[in-house]
Amino acid sequence: MHVGILTAPFGDKSLDYVFEFAGKNGFGALEVASGPGSLHLDPFSITPERIKEIQKLMETHKVAISSLACYINTTDADPSKREANIATLKKLIDVASLLGVEVVCTMAGMPVPGKDKMKTIEEDCPQVLPGLCDYAAGKKINIALENWFATNIQHFGHWDRLFELVPHDNFGLNYDPSHLIHQQIDYIAGVERYGKRIFHTHAKDTEILEYRLRHIGNQASGWWRYVIPGLGAIRWGEYIASLRRVGYNGALSIEHEDGAVGVEEGFLMGRQYLSLFI
Repeated sequence: MHVGILTAPFGDKSLDYVFEFAGKNGFGALEVASGPGSLHLDPFSITPERIKEIQKLMETHKVAISSLACYINTTDADPSKREANIATLKKLIDVASLLGVEVVCTMAGMPVPGKDKMKTIEEDCPQVLPGLCDYAAGKKINIALENWFATNIQHFGHWDRLFELVPHDNFGLNYDPSHLIHQQIDYIAGVERYGKRIFHTHAKDTEILEYRLRHIGNQASGWWRYVIPGLGAIRWGEYIASLRRVGYNGALSIEHEDGAVGVEEGFLMGRQYLSLFI
């Protein structure tokens, strides 16, 4: 197991810069923020020469790519946008295959207006996700969905139903405990329950502001926030041990969304803390 970086916070820096930063500071992998117009990796404009350059960056800095990540809406209500988003992911799967990257991270889509999340899972996800998984399987790529609570997979009931409808072996999770803990969902039990589906994991913590919670209640907002691993309520030693028990030995990809800490400072803080457990 190793500590990695989701490159998105380096949005104004080149991918070459992020590789150099990661290599100098002991990070094992990058989760490369990708998509149309992305500074780090645009699957529609990448060239064979750039593929070779990225492979050279991995070799030079001793930093792997744990996944290519494009968090777009696969269940967009606009059919043309939905089709374009799926085309983007298929193109990204092609690039992942060329780079030897085994995982593409994305979202389970957003609830369609007029439908709740379960109805979207049952009516819309089967229209798009099985075909995407089939395409990825042909390239030996796993599709990993981040369990952001705003998307269609808010809780385990949603997860169970989606995996019933899309049972493909290469269809799973970019497991993020930070989205579960503030919902009071057991993120350790989730690892045990979905272990074979965990292809990638985000390392992001959640600070619970108890004084705010007691004042405004859990139906209001502002009583929790995302923080660097080690600064919140996640029990990282226990969490990492549970990942080991289910056979996960990949990246702990730090998703830096802590507005109180600078970009490079936050990544370094997170690596130092997570390294205590790996």
